Amino acid sequence: MVKLLVLSGIFMFASPHFAFAQPFESDFFNTSKGSLKITFIGHGSVMFEFDGKIIHLDSYSKMGDYTKLPKADLVLITHEHQDHLDQKALDIVRTPATVLVVTETVAARITGGIVMHNGDEQTVMGLKIKAVPAYNLVHMRSEGVPFHPKGVGNGYIVTFGDKRVYIAGDTENIPEMKNLKAIDIAFLPMNLPYTMTPEMVADAAKSFKPKVLYPYHFGETDTAKIVDLLKDEKEIEIRIRKMS
Repeated sequence: MVKLLVLSGIFMFASPHFAFAQPFESDFFNTSKGSLKITFIGHGSVMFEFDGKIIHLDSYSKMGDYTKLPKADLVLITHEHQDHLDQKALDIVRTPATVLVVTETVAARITGGIVMHNGDEQTVMGLKIKAVPAYNLVHMRSEGVPFHPKGVGNGYIVTFGDKRVYIAGDTENIPEMKNLKAIDIAFLPMNLPYTMTPEMVADAAKSFKPKVLYPYHFGETDTAKIVDLLKDEKEIEIRIRKMS
């Protein structure tokens, strides 16, 4: 059955001078190559710990004090918008040895980085990474101008051992999602008007049936709606975390 899990693990990153006193939630998954730890920073920002490596995704300094978090071995950036490409957070987590995987628009704003386009696949630091499309079909900045144009932003499928994790980026329930296969964990955005309605997220989830679904980057959207919409989907476990 669809399960609603509100809390798995809580880890506090705080100091007397740290304005963000909220705990960060973390979940753990067993893989064929050891434990995968996912820490939910907030908004579109996630941190993965796997095989001795720290992977930061779309680090955003408004969500937490990154000086209290581990430095990155690998950084993934989905697109160039300031809540995904935050130079302040990037400067904190990046070291001279950090590898970046970015889009072409991100590469135009920062130095270094491996540019991946929609459809590209690479093995980076031992992790198989596939860049997939992320764009709007319905929600527009103005007439004919989508918030996220096709071919610009990436979602990423990252393989951790035998677990395939799909981080959708800023997107709607685009046709390409119907081609996704064997997704163990999916992060789907639900932040209006920029990404998906709960109905769009439900449609996307039904099309490729992830084993675990995390709505993320959901702003003020009521997460109870997606739980209700997917209540009859027996194969999908919904986990709600602090990702507004």
